[in-house]
Formats: sequence, structure tokens, C-alpha cells
Amino acid sequence: MSRLVDRVAVVTGAASGIGAATAVRLAAEGAAVVIADIDEAGGEGVAEKIRATGARAEFQWCDVSLEESWDDLRARVNERFGPLDFLCSNASHQEIVPAHELSRRQWDDGLAVNLTPLFLGLRAFIDDLRSRRGNVVAVSSVHAQFGLPGYPVYAAAKGGLTALVRQLAVEYGEDRIRVNAVLPGPILTPVWDDVDAEGRRLSARATVLDRLGDPEEVASAIAFLASDDASFITGANLVVDGGWSVRKESR
Repeated sequence: MSRLVDRVAVVTGAASGIGAATAVRLAAEGAAVVIADIDEAGGEGVAEKIRATGARAEFQWCDVSLEESWDDLRARVNERFGPLDFLCSNASHQEIVPAHELSRRQWDDGLAVNLTPLFLGLRAFIDDLRSRRGNVVAVSSVHAQFGLPGYPVYAAAKGGLTALVRQLAVEYGEDRIRVNAVLPGPILTPVWDDVDAEGRRLSARATVLDRLGDPEEVASAIAFLASDDASFITGANLVVDGGWSVRKESR
């Protein structure tokens, strides 16, 4: 497929997991991709993997919680590839701690990485997105809609993210900028590295499809939303969870 030929994309948190899979998928569909992350080795590795296929990709160090990092990222994108067509705001941070044990610093850090970057990224690239009639996809989570023990700041940030997506879709619809979100469920990314086989099995059983998802399956949804195939979709929250959120067991 080549739905994104001659488009320029940025993917944050793209050194591993869903972000890396998304960068690879966008490049495979023709986009020039900038991998933005604080993990230099991982990000450079993803960029090299993409370039080995003949596609265009570069790594840019970026702390998504810092406004100046977004300024540097915009300058790099514009210098190397031109104006931005597509932003995937994907960087994420989890701390599994109940609310009463969270420090104020942990709370602020969770919001700074999981929620604020969509605002900073939209603001940094607004002129590009307006000129190119571009679009944005934020990677939220099923935590935005369901409570699980130990995730208060993550759930708050992801819930805020879905609300912000709707708001931005309304704010910038007249500019023909589309803004959407994907809400992954249990996806087999590096955050599962410390989960044993039994824990993975139980999580898989909680889905309708009886398995964990792959990052590439979320990347497929993101690539769809980034493309003209989704030209009449904005303000949407697309759940990608294998039916986790619709399955309940009771008697």
C-alpha cells in the first residue's frame, strides 16, 4: 500500500513498541518519517531499519514534555523534509501506584508525558498542519474508559487525551485538520517484559479474541486514520483491544 506517498510524518515515543511499529508502517506506505524519542540508540535503530528498505527516516532526540524540544523537532522536520502532514503523539509513561501513594512529582510527570505533548505538538506544528490540511492521531488507551487498580495518573491523562482530541477536532475542523485517537488494549510491547506467562494468559483471556495484540495491529489503525481513507473521520476514539472492553463475565 502507498497511501502516504510524499507525506511527512512525526511519531513520538517511536524507539520501541507501538511507536516503532507505527514509524515502520508509515514509511512502508510512502511517508518520510521522523522518529522522536529520548532513547537515542533505540530511535536510531528504528530509523536505520526503515532506511534499509529504501524509505526516508531520521531520528531526533525529543523530550515531549519540553516546549523547546518541540521547537527543535519542528526545525529538524522542516529543514530535512518540509512541512509536516501527520503527527502521531504516542510517547507514554506508566507508574503503577495507587493514588494515595503517588507523589506530586509522579503525578505531574505522568501528565507531562501522557497528556501535555498533544497540546505542545499541535501548537508547534499548527502552521504546517494548516497549510497541508494535515492530521493528528493521539495514542490513548482503554484506561481512558475503564478503571484498573494502580493507574490513577495514567487513566486521568489518557481520559484527558480523548477529551482533548474531541476538542481539537472541533477547534481546527475549519482548517481541515483532522484529529483522532486510538485506544489500544493489551498490546505486547516492552511494558509486558516483566509480566510472567500466567499474567499474560489471564490478560489474553480477558479479550474476545483470546490473545494479546501486536504493535503492528495498532500501527495499522493509525496508518488508516493518517490516510485519505479516513478523510471524513475526526474527533473519533478508535478502540483497538481485541474486544477487551466489550467482554464481561457474570452470572
